[in-house]
Amino acid sequence: MYSKTFGNVSVNEMVNCIKGFILSDKNYNYKITIGTDSQNKNITKVVVVVAIHRVGRGGIFFYEIKYVPKITNVRQKIYYETALSLELASKLSKSFKRAHIKEDIEIHVDIGTNKNGKTYELIKEIAGWITGVGYKYQIKPYSYAASCIADRISK
Repeated sequence: MYSKTFGNVSVNEMVNCIKGFILSDKNYNYKITIGTDSQNKNITKVVVVVAIHRVGRGGIFFYEIKYVPKITNVRQKIYYETALSLELASKLSKSFKRAHIKEDIEIHVDIGTNKNGKTYELIKEIAGWITGVGYKYQIKPYSYAASCIADRISK
């Protein structure tokens, strides 16, 4: 994972950075989100983001970039993005327990509520998958980890 604040870090180092960020100011609430977005060119550039929001006071984020063969099917792309987010959430949940970080993780998905949009029909199944494995989720316009941070890096 990479952070503009901390540079290249392993998952364990990232967990320590997150813990330090939270402990540095306990007067605030924190929101930890994971989101993924991708863009197609000759291949698909996929960006997975972990964002830690100090509510009312900014935040920090980490990201990883992957390059995979071009994914042209929208359903397949959204499922792949969601799977990557959930995989990282599972790893972080275990690491958070060991590090005594009690913040919940929320999954942000780059799908929208526009009934004419390409991803609208996926909302129920993706939401069911995420809640079925025990996480809360957000979709556009509230899915900033995927729809804003990961989107910007993926371009």
